[in-house]
Amino acid sequence: MYIGNFMLLILNLPLIGMWVRVLKVPTHSLSPHPPFLLRGAYANNNSLAELNVMIFFGFVGYLMKKTGFEPAPLVMAYILCPFLEEAFRQSLIKSHGDFAIFVTRPLSAAILAWPWRLSS
Repeated sequence: MYIGNFMLLILNLPLIGMWVRVLKVPTHSLSPHPPFLLRGAYANNNSLAELNVMIFFGFVGYLMKKTGFEPAPLVMAYILCPFLEEAFRQSLIKSHGDFAIFVTRPLSAAILAWPWRLSS
C-alpha cells in the first residue's frame, strides 16, 4: 500500500494541471449518447432482449426524472431483489412453508416491527 501510494504521488503531482482541465469539461459533453448506449447494450451478449430491457428502463428513468421520483431506490431494488427472493425461498423451505417463521423468531420479528415503530 505504501509503495502504491508513493507511486500515485509521483505520477499525479505533475498531472495536477491536466486533472483541473478535465474538471472544467461541461457535463453535457460527458453524457452518454443514445447510439453508443444502444450499441453497447446489444454488443454485451448480442441479444435484442437486453437492448429492449435497456430501452424500457431508459424510458422508466426518463419518466421518473420528469415526475420527480428518485431512481436510486429502484436501482437498488432491481439489484437486490434476486438475493432477497432466494433468501425468502430458503426460509420457507427451512420452515416447511410456514410463514410464522418471520414473526416467531426474535430477530425477524424485530426487523419487521421496526419501521412501524418510527412512524407512531
